Amino acid sequence: MSPSADSVPPKSNGLDPNNPFNKIWRGSKDGSIALKPMPKFDDPYAEREWIKAHLAAVFRYWGKMGYAEGNAGHITVRDPVLPGYYWMNPINVHYSTMTVGSRHTLLPLLLMHLKVSKLVLVDPNGRPSPYGAQLPINSADSAIHEARPDIKAAAHCHSLHGKAWSVFGKPIEITTQDACIFYDNHSVYDNFGGVVLATEEGKNIAQALGPKNKTCILQNHGLLTLGTTVDEAARLFTLLDKQCHVMLLTAAASSSGLKPNVIGKEEAEYTAKFLQEPEVTYSGVSGIRRIYGI
Repeated sequence: MSPSADSVPPKSNGLDPNNPFNKIWRGSKDGSIALKPMPKFDDPYAEREWIKAHLAAVFRYWGKMGYAEGNAGHITVRDPVLPGYYWMNPINVHYSTMTVGSRHTLLPLLLMHLKVSKLVLVDPNGRPSPYGAQLPINSADSAIHEARPDIKAAAHCHSLHGKAWSVFGKPIEITTQDACIFYDNHSVYDNFGGVVLATEEGKNIAQALGPKNKTCILQNHGLLTLGTTVDEAARLFTLLDKQCHVMLLTAAASSSGLKPNVIGKEEAEYTAKFLQEPEVTYSGVSGIRRIYGI
């Protein structure tokens, strides 16, 4: 039996006790020790720099996780300055080498190549604009961004466990606490239309996602996740790939007669209310941000 959603701690330190984010941590009474929430921006240019720093950090993490697979994979994030524009990675550049650039101008020439931004600002026509790195790009997620104005980031690549589970064309099961984040938040695109180059294929994937789901398994292809921040999209992607791994291990163990226990609807729904809160998902990537100094 899940706990009652009405049983909340008393309000203190100006924090809203009904906000799921404020239920996952405990700090000092005087507020000097607290978990930082997502920042809010009044300056779109400051938000742009924040987005670029986090996007580059996520790519370097993806490189560490071994997600890079030749020309495949990309993350796109809406630009807060120019409507219809979004940031993404260039093609044929390894994720682990992604950089956001440097504001310093007096750098040794030998280090300059490490400080040049590799992030491309894509225009509404899906072409590199003159405002970001002047590098070619992969096909992007314009159809998904158009269909889902509620999201700011879309992440896709061909991770090992994700593409292995995708061959079954089946959704993942809610068998672990971490998997509860996918409860009523998960789709399967059960058709393989080849390399996603045509706009029509992007529209089909957007239709499979529907109006609210943020995660999707692309049959015989890989995974796709969405987020209100690049941090959320990246967190969902990593969790989905790991749950695909769990599904493969569970399927192997089941062949010996073991039967997995799926989490009940009530418990999964209760847990999902916490895990799916964007600020909670954002905080789950804090370790990655600390590694890369942001």
